[in-house]
Amino acid sequence: MRVLLLSTYELGTQPLGCAVPAAALSAAGHEVRSRDLSVEEWPADDVAWADAAACSVPMHTALRLGLAAVTRLHAERPGLPVALHGLYAPIAATTGLLGPRDLAAAGESDELLLAWLDGLGSPPPDPDAAGPAVRVELGRAPVTGGRSSPLPRREGLPGLDRYAKLALGGEERLVGSVETTRGCSHTCRHCPVPVVYRGRTRVVPAASVLDDVEQLVAAGARHVHFADPDFLNRPRHALEIVRALHGRHLDLTFDATIKVTHLLRHRALVPELAAAGCLFVVSAFESASDDVLARLDKGHRAAQCAEAVEILRSSGIEPRPSFLPFTPWTSLEDLAAILDLVGAYDLVWNVDPVQYGIRLLLPPGSLLLEEPDEVLAGCLGAYDPAQLGFGWRSPDPRLDELHQVLAGRTELAAASGEPAEQTYRAVRALVFAAIGRADPGPGPLRSAGAVPGPERPRLTETWFCCAEPTTAQLGQIAALDGSPVPGEPVVLGVARRAGSRSPAGS
Repeated sequence: MRVLLLSTYELGTQPLGCAVPAAALSAAGHEVRSRDLSVEEWPADDVAWADAAACSVPMHTALRLGLAAVTRLHAERPGLPVALHGLYAPIAATTGLLGPRDLAAAGESDELLLAWLDGLGSPPPDPDAAGPAVRVELGRAPVTGGRSSPLPRREGLPGLDRYAKLALGGEERLVGSVETTRGCSHTCRHCPVPVVYRGRTRVVPAASVLDDVEQLVAAGARHVHFADPDFLNRPRHALEIVRALHGRHLDLTFDATIKVTHLLRHRALVPELAAAGCLFVVSAFESASDDVLARLDKGHRAAQCAEAVEILRSSGIEPRPSFLPFTPWTSLEDLAAILDLVGAYDLVWNVDPVQYGIRLLLPPGSLLLEEPDEVLAGCLGAYDPAQLGFGWRSPDPRLDELHQVLAGRTELAAASGEPAEQTYRAVRALVFAAIGRADPGPGPLRSAGAVPGPERPRLTETWFCCAEPTTAQLGQIAALDGSPVPGEPVVLGVARRAGSRSPAGS
């Protein structure tokens, strides 16, 4: 069968959401074409060629864009079977866009896609059936031996030069994205991963990871982005891969996402990660409020964020914190505390602008909705199908107004490449104006990076998986399905992605 695989957004990296299923489907005898709509034009010829199409939706923005792609597929090829796969696929089943021959698959979805394609050769289902099949599959128990699945098939995807780069001082390097585990061993209540995996993980065999890195290095990659929800889900497995990579490629660098609690628990491993080429670690600090952290079930306290900074910097690794500033439990003083943490620990250049304006998303299935506390229950609104989530309003209306202002200000900063210090000062001014008191400043410097802020390593894509789409990304939706959006529309595959930098790294 001829299968068109689509990706709409994977945080500025070459999409594993195409490469992994392409390998499995090709190995089973299907003819596969992969296209990335975040950097390519709409593939009209491929749509006409396909017997079925599958779109990867690993995050909220990808789903918003993916549903627009489904709308266009339906318009151009009525009756074409469509699958959505990834963490957010079950939400797609609630939209009414998918029919009885379609599929919404989450978890380890390769086998689900194969079974779906096999089933398309059977007699069509009852035309009165209500909607698509919804499947969640976590596969077999983890294995750590040799390769148990085909090597990700990156053929047909745009080259690495079309994606986010590693910015290191005045240099930019090509980046390849791989994953060593799927799922997460934690159940943070605001995260989409435990909705599907429920605290479980699945290992990608070391041989598969290492061979995938080899093909990425052959394609020009000089830096590896480990896309795991948490790189230390399985510390021994992570170290096995890091040691092998460093033995093969002494100059290859990497970054990873590691939870605060894992940094504290496995601090003895950090020096070895640094020696093997780890340049920076993304860590979900989320808040400077112990109350907010407890309600999110993060497992760490606010003071431990500072400890994580020291653990990383003592080995020469730069922390890149992510935050969730706007929640129903956030106060204006909590926002000021986040900014003080950023300033006091010399993190101004380490925090992407989008982080200051992120607001809690509440999609169907969110663990926060299973037993909402009194605060959330009191501010929860109705489900908004356009936003694919439940609305909420802060108990303090000033916070809702400030969110709108900060979200627009930080999106502009990301799109223009504004210096981080300028954005930080602007955000502080807006927050303290909302509080209604003078800004006392972040206090004395408690920790400093080893290199000047502008030269610290980062990826040139600064958007985030749990953020609402930007105006530019909404413009991509308009380019797909013709829906009106505010602001100047962009042409799919042509406009620069929000948050990405120019080739010069401006």
